[in-house]
Amino acid sequence: MRQERVEHRIVMLGAGYTGMMAALQAARRTRRLGGRVTLVNPSSRFVERLRMHQLASGQRLRQVEIPSLLAGTGIDFVLGRATGLDPDARLVRVGTAGWSTDIGYDTLVYAIGSRADTGRVPGADLHAHTLDDPDSAARLAARLAALSGSTDLDQPRTVLVCGAGLTGVEAATELAESHPGLRVVLVSRDVPAPMMGDRARAYLLRALARLGIQVRAGVEICKVLPDGVELAGGELIAADACLWTTGFAAAPLAREAGLVVDDAGRIVVDPALRSVSHPDVLAIGDAAAVRQPFGVLHGTCQSGIPMAAYAAAAVRRALAGKPARPFRFGYVHQPVSLGRRDAVIQFTRPDDTPARWYLAGRVAVRYKELVTSSPVPTFRLARHARIPAALLIRPGLPR
Repeated sequence: MRQERVEHRIVMLGAGYTGMMAALQAARRTRRLGGRVTLVNPSSRFVERLRMHQLASGQRLRQVEIPSLLAGTGIDFVLGRATGLDPDARLVRVGTAGWSTDIGYDTLVYAIGSRADTGRVPGADLHAHTLDDPDSAARLAARLAALSGSTDLDQPRTVLVCGAGLTGVEAATELAESHPGLRVVLVSRDVPAPMMGDRARAYLLRALARLGIQVRAGVEICKVLPDGVELAGGELIAADACLWTTGFAAAPLAREAGLVVDDAGRIVVDPALRSVSHPDVLAIGDAAAVRQPFGVLHGTCQSGIPMAAYAAAAVRRALAGKPARPFRFGYVHQPVSLGRRDAVIQFTRPDDTPARWYLAGRVAVRYKELVTSSPVPTFRLARHARIPAALLIRPGLPR
């Protein structure tokens, strides 16, 4: 007698870069093994997180609806926010303002991304803008438009960008280029783009100067006020708008559910990206504390999409009764846009330390747009073809 195939419930939390890729690939890879994929996300719109600084500057981006990306894949899409997780009962509580329900799973892929950490400095959560999502970027865009419309040439309005990592630099240059009448100040404990090599950083600093961006490096913000920030030592920097880009915080859901997490709230995983406390939960992207020989990965799209492809392959291997293989990854580059017409690309060693080579100027703009262009074509390919994780991981690393 032919044995009936048992359905295996695969629930994906989060439909960002990593969650979307994992869902599409898992549906493609596990369909014949009984896999049934459910994708949960609080918005029906796919968000290109890497382009939030463009929205904040007033640019318009193409909107892509998640259901259109999933059409014909067999994936069930649930529009709602994961508000609770019971890993022992294998249940996720999902809801909106008007309803809630429990969704059971056999395998959970946790891809809830991070947000700007506005909780460590008093006032940041109340008075600073972020680039966490389209709504927050739109609020900043509206504020900047109002400031630009009321700018006095003798007393330009001031916008503070707090944090001079790659996100802060991209935001500062985008805002300065789009709103030349505003005074943009970049405030940070460290030099801008501290992870870059000297030559690439020197180019970046010249771009900041060209755009009229004032850099206040080597200072610490101890409080965010309605009209500026207070530095350690008591100095006040007045501002009409403040953008917070320093630090990140993972969603509290995993910690509240009792999964083992690190100090940043990321799920601690084994070499196969499984939770060390609950192996039927895989964590990817910003939600995962993934240790490699050189240290713990920091959240980027560069590492997140390979994690997603790997997770889908890992689920398939488990359903097929095959042993897990360790995830291996190495960084390739640090691409940074400097407005719409300039960029700098620092190539790196696998541990993300700067290598000798870098690109700058127009060729760097073309390179940046190539590697960070819309992922939608890749998603459409993932619907119909298996994308080996090895193709998305730096060649030459052990797998």
